[in-house]
Amino acid sequence: MVGVSADPVAKLEEFTKKNQVKHQLLSDAGRTMLPAYDAMVTDTKSPMYRLAKRAYFIVDRRGSVRYTRIQANPLDLLRPEDVLKVVRELAS
Repeated sequence: MVGVSADPVAKLEEFTKKNQVKHQLLSDAGRTMLPAYDAMVTDTKSPMYRLAKRAYFIVDRRGSVRYTRIQANPLDLLRPEDVLKVVRELAS
């Protein structure tokens, strides 16, 4: 599992240490991956323009996206048990 953020590497390293994050966080400060996965606000009229959306993807070993969930509100987090349920369903 990895997280992807629009924040620069230095900010992610600080966040990781402060919050004791156990998984890897990757930086997309250049904003190339986020729009490719529709995980960035691209409406130039939006006050959130170019900010990352809260998004969840499950990608299989072949690189195929098997599950996508993009939250309307970035403060809405999926519960870990909901993500695990999807992983189990995809594995069966």
